[in-house]
Amino acid sequence: MANNMFCYQCEQTAGCTGCTGSVGVCGKTANTSKLQDELIGSLISLALITKEKLFSCKTECSDRITKMILDGLFTTITNVNFNDKKLVEMIQNIKNQKNNMIKFCGLKEVPDYDMNKIWQADEDIRSLKSLILFGLKGIAAYAYHARVMNYKNHEVDLFLVEALCELSKDETVENLMQTVLKTGEINLKCMELLDKANTTEFGKPQPAKVSLTVEEGPFIVVTGHDLYDLKLLLEQTKDKGINIYTHGEMLPAHGYPELKKYPHLKGNFGTAWQNQQKEFANIPGALLFTTNCLMPVKDSYSDRVFTTEVVSYPQVVHINEDKDFTPVINKAIELGGYEKRMEFSGINGGHEVMTGFGHDTVLSVADEVIKAVNDGVIKHFFLVGGCDGARVGRNYYTDFVKATPKDTVILTLACGKYRFNDLNLGEIAGLPRIMDMGQCNDAYSAIKVVNELAKAFNCEMNELPLTLNISWYEQKAVGILLSLLYLGIKNIFLGPTIPAFISKNVLDILVNNYNITPISTPEEDLKKALKIN
Repeated sequence: MANNMFCYQCEQTAGCTGCTGSVGVCGKTANTSKLQDELIGSLISLALITKEKLFSCKTECSDRITKMILDGLFTTITNVNFNDKKLVEMIQNIKNQKNNMIKFCGLKEVPDYDMNKIWQADEDIRSLKSLILFGLKGIAAYAYHARVMNYKNHEVDLFLVEALCELSKDETVENLMQTVLKTGEINLKCMELLDKANTTEFGKPQPAKVSLTVEEGPFIVVTGHDLYDLKLLLEQTKDKGINIYTHGEMLPAHGYPELKKYPHLKGNFGTAWQNQQKEFANIPGALLFTTNCLMPVKDSYSDRVFTTEVVSYPQVVHINEDKDFTPVINKAIELGGYEKRMEFSGINGGHEVMTGFGHDTVLSVADEVIKAVNDGVIKHFFLVGGCDGARVGRNYYTDFVKATPKDTVILTLACGKYRFNDLNLGEIAGLPRIMDMGQCNDAYSAIKVVNELAKAFNCEMNELPLTLNISWYEQKAVGILLSLLYLGIKNIFLGPTIPAFISKNVLDILVNNYNITPISTPEEDLKKALKIN
């Protein structure tokens, strides 16, 4: 067992420098952290062995190895997998795959990469390699979700291999910075792929009001990101008298026509991922964890939690690839649900929220939006979105949105919206002032809308009356940030803290070239955004 750890990949890392004790802030142990590093090191070795020969063509073997890489990277994202036994199994599977290829394909053996070579490198090299690695984890998550629905992109798959190989090399700051931007480019293509998968499978999102009330009777709460798992569960629970509620990043499911057509998809339970231990305590319903944003499970509800996909937690029942949700369904029936209708609210006291403002919906009223801007009805757009978290000070985002002038629009996405999405800020130009564009991957929707508005106004994206105020927690948010940098988008407010893995010199590069600004106070940041003296 490892006695200590080094991990600084999430926003809540200890002291804003790194978790180095026996247990990280996220709840993973030092041994889990060590195994995650071993897993990444084995993936780098696998990439080095297979790159030249295997990925020159599309084969069944290359597809299997791509899935192995996606699973491994995704598994190591913050708050996905706390199960050491599963991590050991994955490492062994990679070792077996490498041995088979060495034996049967005549490829040369490459030892597992020692991740300490990155963690103990020059701070600027360490910083840039961390940006690349964490961005790769974000790409892997999005590619994983798309692949579940059989949507793939060979360029994305190949880049994952190439970038893993790059992490093992001695590179200059200049070369690594180019790979950082390339990571952002590939993440954008991956988000576009997932957008295509979601809209093809589930229809184009439409605005929907979502109740925070839970009806009486048996129910299941689904958290995470995997919309396809939700669809399978909805299909298996038809006519069984069980209601289904979304949680966290699953809220946008209510905007998709092919999901909301199920009458037993009733509403949304709870808020963002970091509140699970409080919101799930003694809940009389079953809980399905489909992807990351898993808090360590408490005894008060561990008997009713089920995991699937790469999510795993010790002593919790796992639903395998056959996707037979019978154990979840039986647990919901056994628990029986609430005896009467229960009224819940968001953190600001609201009893309903809205979602479904994808790029198709927003662009369908682009003419009205453009006219409202030209007429001075809409003065400014704010994209306030990203990850939520438990660190003190995240009420900044609530206060920021509350303080925005009434002639401005707030676009939002990801679980950071729970800080303010139950507020009623009224309408502007016939649209609600707060428009939820979806999950974190729906940053693609926001980018597409911004790009189309820039075309309409015949200007660059940075010339629009637009401010991005981004909150981050884990590695998918890192991938999104790199996509914004790749696009050359400037003047981004970033918080609640600057990542611990960004060195002073790398931060200087980001500030000087992209004018990334740490958040301060809502009042001061609004003045800067609106250019108020």
